[in-house]
Amino acid sequence: MSARIIDGKALAEQINAETAATVAQLKARHKLTPGLAVVLVGDNPASVAYVSSKDKMCTRLGLHSERINLTSTAGQRQLLQLISDLNSKKEVDGILVQSPLPKQISEEAIFAAIDPSKDVDGLSPINVGKLALGDPTGFAPCTPSGVHQLLLRSGVAIEGAHVVVIGRSHLVGRPVSLILSQKTPQANATVTLCHSRSKNLAEICRSADILIAAIGVPRFVRADMVCVGAVVIDVGINRVEDKTAEKGYRLVGDVDFDAVKEKASLISPVPGGVGPMTIAMLMHNTVRAAKLRHEIA
Repeated sequence: MSARIIDGKALAEQINAETAATVAQLKARHKLTPGLAVVLVGDNPASVAYVSSKDKMCTRLGLHSERINLTSTAGQRQLLQLISDLNSKKEVDGILVQSPLPKQISEEAIFAAIDPSKDVDGLSPINVGKLALGDPTGFAPCTPSGVHQLLLRSGVAIEGAHVVVIGRSHLVGRPVSLILSQKTPQANATVTLCHSRSKNLAEICRSADILIAAIGVPRFVRADMVCVGAVVIDVGINRVEDKTAEKGYRLVGDVDFDAVKEKASLISPVPGGVGPMTIAMLMHNTVRAAKLRHEIA
C-alpha cells in the first residue's frame, strides 16, 4: 500500500480561480477592488520570500496590494501607528503583519490592534474568540483554514472522524482543532490536541483517522505512529542540511514522508502540500473581508 499524495498546489489553484472570478465580479458590478496590506518588519529571508509571494498573488488575482517594509529596529509605537493608519484606509480590506516580529515588539499587542474586520489572518483576540465560540462571522487563521480545505477538497470524511493534532500553537494547532470540531456538516470531528508533554503520544497518534503534524520538528512522525489507512497532513516546514542541494539545505516536514506514505491512505507532501493553501486562503479571506465591509452578499 502506498498513499495517494495530496496535490496542494492543484487544490490551491482551485481556490485561486474562485477568488479571481469573485474579484472580477466585484470590479464589474460594484466598482470594488479588494485590497491587502502586508507589513514586513526586518529582513528575515523566509519572511521576505513569503511576503513577495503574497504580493505576486495579489497582482495575479486582481487584488490591490500594499507592501510596507520597516527596518528590524522599528519600535512598537511606530508599528502601532502604521496599523492605525491602515485600519482607517478605505483601499485596504485586509491587514497582515508578517511574523515573527523583532523581540522589541509584542506580537500580542500588534495583533490586538488590527481591526477585526480587516484581520484576514484571524489572529486578533476578537477573531480568536469568535472561532472558539463557533461564530462564523470572524476570520480563522489561513494555515488551519488551508488544512481544512485540503481535507474537504480531497474528499476526506471529517464528520465523526478522530483527528489527532500534534502541536498546540496559536498559529496552527489550536485553531485547526477548533475548526475541525465545529458543530457544522463540514467538521464535527472528535479532536485530540497533543503536544510535547503528552503521554503515550505514539499510541494516541495510532488511534487517529486523520493525523495533523504541526510540531516543528523534522520527520517527527514515524511510520510506527500511524495506523494503516490514516490521512496524514504535514504542516511542518523545516530546513535540514543537504550538501548535495544547491542551497546547502532542503525543506522537509514534520512527517517521515517516505516511511509514512507506505501506511497512510492520503498524505500531504512538503513542499507542495499545505503551503500553497495558506496563501490561497489569505486571498480568499481578503476578498471576503471586502464583501463584508461593503455589505455585499
